[in-house]
Amino acid sequence: MDFKYVVIIQCEIAHKRCSGFACTNAFYNRDEVFAGYGENTRYISFTCGGCCGKGIASKLEHFSKKLKSKTSIEKNEVVIHLSSCMATDNYHYDRCPHLEYLKNIIAKKGYTNVVEGSYISKGAARKREEEIYKTYE
Repeated sequence: MDFKYVVIIQCEIAHKRCSGFACTNAFYNRDEVFAGYGENTRYISFTCGGCCGKGIASKLEHFSKKLKSKTSIEKNEVVIHLSSCMATDNYHYDRCPHLEYLKNIIAKKGYTNVVEGSYISKGAARKREEEIYKTYE
């Protein structure tokens, strides 16, 4: 499927010290996990709303309303990336303990295309290989 919208959800806590530049840049450069998206694919990012992530429900509801009123894009044409700061062990901290809860909220809001991860730095990849950071499958 040719996705028309990519949503990156970033950890609220990590966002206090991270602008999200690396994830955004990776999307626009179509690096690694974003390589398959077309040049006309749109992009937006927002945070989970803070622990436990329940705030994502209202953010996705708002996004859904705007998607419906301002575009012809359907929910099945949207892919949601749970950012690497949420989905992996990294220099911010370990994987989000609420990840499954967030996925359930996303599914309840009607979004079925979910990807764990966004940008992974070379340093973080090296630390996973060296088993300094945990690896999740």
